[in-house]
Amino acid sequence: MNTSSKIVPVAAKICGLKDPVAIDAAVRGGASYVGLVFYPRSPRAVTPARARELAALVPPAVKKVGLFVDPDDALLETVLAQVPLDMIQLHGGESPGRVAEIRARITLPAKLAILKAIKVANRADLDLANDYDEIADMLLFDAKAPTDMADALPGGNGLVFDWNLLTGRQWRRPWMLSGGLDAGNVAQAVRISGARAVDVSTGVESAPGVKDPVAIKAFLDAVKTL
Repeated sequence: MNTSSKIVPVAAKICGLKDPVAIDAAVRGGASYVGLVFYPRSPRAVTPARARELAALVPPAVKKVGLFVDPDDALLETVLAQVPLDMIQLHGGESPGRVAEIRARITLPAKLAILKAIKVANRADLDLANDYDEIADMLLFDAKAPTDMADALPGGNGLVFDWNLLTGRQWRRPWMLSGGLDAGNVAQAVRISGARAVDVSTGVESAPGVKDPVAIKAFLDAVKTL
């Protein structure tokens, strides 16, 4: 019997951080990624100047992720000139061609990776991930907001999709699970989906855009048990 199997921990991303207290809670709690949102409609949005201040508080071992929604070249270049990001998260309707264009045309630091979000409501939505599997460095599966949802955002709506859709699915790229996760359901979500990385935003908030350090710690403690 092989007794040398290594248990791979589940990585966690805390997204939509806006203040030093939340950054500290994420870093101290053991987050592998912290997310900074550059989408003005979001209650979690930060300016490039504020993001630069927050990024300075993040140790090198924790990856800094900038979330964008259908960004134009000018916005990407403005943010990247000011904020030392490790990863760009594209959370809009960016086509595979646009993702490839961003990689080719924008002056990206050599280490910068691209994380592409796929909005999921049914099995057919998951098939779209195949179109990004060779272009993005990592995939993220989030819940798709229903068309009749008032004031829906591209992400961060606190919605859950059917994790069974991910069971047994494989892609060339690593992937992350998002959508309505919190300390109470993350273990079940990982067990069903097989995710090795999870992303949370609304599930660690006391109000839209207001991160709760206690909830952040609880979520990260729950992830550590997986």
